Amino acid sequence: MKNLKTIALAFVVALSTLTVSAQTKKIDVSKSTINWVGKKVTGQHSGTVAFKSGSLVFKKNKLTGGSFVVDMPSLTSTDLTGEYLGKLNGHLKADDFFGTDKYPTATLVFKTIAAKANNVYTVTADLTIKAKTNPVTFDITVNGNTATTSFQVDRTKYDIKYGSKSFFEGLGDKTIYDDFDLTVNLKF
Repeated sequence: MKNLKTIALAFVVALSTLTVSAQTKKIDVSKSTINWVGKKVTGQHSGTVAFKSGSLVFKKNKLTGGSFVVDMPSLTSTDLTGEYLGKLNGHLKADDFFGTDKYPTATLVFKTIAAKANNVYTVTADLTIKAKTNPVTFDITVNGNTATTSFQVDRTKYDIKYGSKSFFEGLGDKTIYDDFDLTVNLKF
């Protein structure tokens, strides 16, 4: 009985040591950025979308976790002005694309993390857009209180099919490519 108590106590001490060594760093949403680029046959559009919240988790200065919430109504184009800006933003926020009234947030939750090089990690995460969740894999570089990554997302996996030649024939120069690019800069 005494050995059992000793083992239980050692287990509790070990668990509390592991918990103490984990450090969660919240991102500064006012300084962290998400830039996007969507391409079509005749050109491309670029813009931004803001974070609502997010954090990275470290143990012994190694990245071990992360989760983020994106404010989808903040989605905007940065390459247009005036009437055309309003039209594109309205279309991107409509149900044809991101349906931001019904789906005001998107989330990214790290699932697996593997060290790739010094301060570089390969992450597989669950990305949820429009209540559809799919895995994405990307490399993230952590330097001091910043982290950066770039990756592509196949919009059709999230039921965003408008203008996709994968679903509609005869679009010609109206075709919008399925993948869009994200470049993320985190400050924490």
